[in-house]
Amino acid sequence: MRHNKANNHLGRKAGHRRLMLANMAASLIKSKRITTTVAKAKALRKYVEPLITKSKSDTTTNRRTVFSYLQDKIAVTELFNVVAGKISERPGGYTRIIKLGFRLGDSAETAMIELVDFNDIYVKEAKKTTTRRSRRKATSTSVDAAPVAPIVEDVVETPVVDEAPETTVQSVEETPAAVEEISADVVSEEETTDSDESSEENSSEENSENKEG
Repeated sequence: MRHNKANNHLGRKAGHRRLMLANMAASLIKSKRITTTVAKAKALRKYVEPLITKSKSDTTTNRRTVFSYLQDKIAVTELFNVVAGKISERPGGYTRIIKLGFRLGDSAETAMIELVDFNDIYVKEAKKTTTRRSRRKATSTSVDAAPVAPIVEDVVETPVVDEAPETTVQSVEETPAAVEEISADVVSEEETTDSDESSEENSSEENSENKEG
């Protein structure tokens, strides 16, 4: 029974397990990613992340402590010179485990463990903070500032035509002989109308007398 046993022994003695994790940690620091089983990757994460935290402060004591765990001078130099510069601003979580499926030989679940800051695919680039001026506002202000030209309508002058020429009126007013002729014509017309009316009355009376006789 487990009875609250936190560590996975990985089917090995304590010495064998410790040396195996040390070799895996050195390989991870050198090549930045390795492929192993999921159980070993989870055990390796607990083993290597405290060592990466110690590499943030480059002192002799920390180098000796890390070397006592890794037993590899090249891995220690790589950790303090290269890896420490990448993870200096990260507060924790230096590794990532990605599951790959099952192995053909024994159907063990495999995974890839890698250092987070050395994967160019997952690392997001910092967005450039640039101020962008909107063109719409500039165009609206330019339109408002431009003076508005007054609209001038073309007025077409139409010539005024007099109904009666002034010369005829002046000629009538200036010549009294023309006035006398017009008055004589009017009198003659009146006389003709009177004579016509009298002739009609006479004819009507004659017709009435003939009917009575």
